Amino acid sequence: MSAASSPAGCGTALATPFAANGAIDEAALRSFVDWQIDEGIDFLVPCGSTGEAATMSLAEQRRVVGIVAEQARGRVPVVAGAGSNDTERAIELSRALKEAGATHLLHVAPPYSRPPQRGLALHFRRIADAVDLPIILYNVPSRTGCNIEAATTIELAGHRGIVGTKEASGLLPQITDIIMGRPEGFAVLSGDDEMTLSICALGGDGLISVASNAAPRLMSDLVRAARNGDLSRARDLHQRALPLMRAASVESNPIPIKAALAMLGRFESVLRSPLVPLDARHEATVRSALQHAGVL
Repeated sequence: MSAASSPAGCGTALATPFAANGAIDEAALRSFVDWQIDEGIDFLVPCGSTGEAATMSLAEQRRVVGIVAEQARGRVPVVAGAGSNDTERAIELSRALKEAGATHLLHVAPPYSRPPQRGLALHFRRIADAVDLPIILYNVPSRTGCNIEAATTIELAGHRGIVGTKEASGLLPQITDIIMGRPEGFAVLSGDDEMTLSICALGGDGLISVASNAAPRLMSDLVRAARNGDLSRARDLHQRALPLMRAASVESNPIPIKAALAMLGRFESVLRSPLVPLDARHEATVRSALQHAGVL
């Protein structure tokens, strides 16, 4: 594998539109991709947690990534979620999503298995050795049950096929250690909307965002201002986006952001079981957050 770069700036962890019968709503997905790019998003991340990839078949994941790549038409990178707690399945899925048109892969720490650090390192190295696409690590202990420690991330950053990390650990000292200890060219992306300003101020490279599903221009402007050192403007944008960032977690992601997208008329709030539509008692919170963000 030749040396490759990681996307930087603001990427959207795309929600997947489903029709009433649960099938992928391909027309809505294509329209959604165009809108995201038109609004200034720097890259797209299909088939992650927000995209409900855990409920998709391999064929469906290939189709979603294929649609996103076709519709993006090379305008922005497509970072496809390809994680699994089975290393061999992660490799198989990675190869399939490369064929579908992904430009990069996002690999979460193996959920549920809770491997030790040496097991995590082996898992990611084996994938990177087997698949000729640049890989971004994804650390989200609240979902996986294990944390990729800073030393492990920095060790993996020495592999030429591993080009960045999406950090959603919430551990700012750990993220700081990664930023300080990483090799040149290894990107550190926030995986938590609310921590983006802090991470970019410390030298991070951007964000993979949930809130940008509903407010792509606002979130991309926030990241751009923070990365350019315009902290006054970045603070103002952060405060404008903060209610939406928080509303996105009033119930399990992507329940609230799909409700927000339905309020915006992007597509209906159809989720796959065991996820369910937003509890009615949270609807006012989500609607108010969209209004505060200036998108509704």
